[in-house]
Amino acid sequence: MSENVRALEKEQSRAAFDFRSDTVTTPTRRMLEAMVSSTLGDAVFNEDETTNKFEAHIAQLLGHEQGLFVPSGTAGNQIALRCHLTQPPHSVLAHHLSHIVTAEAGGLASLSQGTIQPVIPKIGPNLSLEDIQRNAILEEDIHYAPTRVIALENTLGGSVLPLGEAQRINGWAKQHGLKLHLDGARLWNAATEDPSLLMTYGKLFDSVSVCFSKGLGAPVGSVLVGSAPFIARAKWIRKSIGGGMRQTGTLTAAAWAALDDVFPGKLQQTHAIAKDIEAYIKTLGLKVSIPVETNMVFIDLKAAGLKNEWIAEEASQHGVTFGFAGRIVVHHQICPEAVEGLKAAIKAVVEKKAAGGYSDQDGIDGRESMYGGMKK
Repeated sequence: MSENVRALEKEQSRAAFDFRSDTVTTPTRRMLEAMVSSTLGDAVFNEDETTNKFEAHIAQLLGHEQGLFVPSGTAGNQIALRCHLTQPPHSVLAHHLSHIVTAEAGGLASLSQGTIQPVIPKIGPNLSLEDIQRNAILEEDIHYAPTRVIALENTLGGSVLPLGEAQRINGWAKQHGLKLHLDGARLWNAATEDPSLLMTYGKLFDSVSVCFSKGLGAPVGSVLVGSAPFIARAKWIRKSIGGGMRQTGTLTAAAWAALDDVFPGKLQQTHAIAKDIEAYIKTLGLKVSIPVETNMVFIDLKAAGLKNEWIAEEASQHGVTFGFAGRIVVHHQICPEAVEGLKAAIKAVVEKKAAGGYSDQDGIDGRESMYGGMKK
């Protein structure tokens, strides 16, 4: 066995016990082999065959004219927003817990001179048309930055955006001349039961960003899709923020292999594991703060009177890495032993809490978070 193979297996073993995120996955041998056999053209000059074909393939899957490979989901979202927003003052309306609001380092302000309008849904985990109607700024009042873009996320915290709601929002946005962007980093999870939903959702939005380094497990990258004029401008914006990359065939080949290997079957398995974990923690008297529909489980720490650090510390004793804010993310490399270790850790914490084993009850976790908060 070569040293490279040993190193790969070691990293995959580490990921198999890590519930922090589906970004912790490591490239499979199939992905690495695809990288070796990829074309090596210059993608900035549109001369890499693998990248060009991959971008076109993803655009077709999502029902759009063209695609653009970008380094990350954040890059895809921010480039899209910069393309849609032409002249300040302007604002983007989004879910208050969305990645664009909470985990993109204030990119909207620095790159687009835009204001974010974080909206808390009145009912359920996703924004409804009524939530948007109550908060969108449509009037030409000089005191406000008018809403120009509605940015939705699917999935959001593992919750699937209802198709009917997305269709209603699409119709209303068109009536008022608003652009729609979809952060579809985990759109793959929303379409595991019916892959045609990729196109059904995709066509409702002016732009969509999908990620390959989360649930699909590729090492790097996202693809932003839209109309031909939109992607032409997106290439300009990508270049201006240092996102132009040369021999990207090695990266897009890995992303393509990840898509073919993991979607939809292996993602379906992660959903089943997440449902199993949810069912188990409910037997311990715990609740979830967001309905479990795909690969994420959020333990309601506040309702249980628990601290995230208690679970993280106990999990480490069982050889498992736990995340933050009660979040459990199942990815395609999680192993059965890790699931059992996680269950044992949570059970131990619940029992210790019931027995009065935790003296420090101050600062029980209640802050809502989906993407941040991990200790450095």
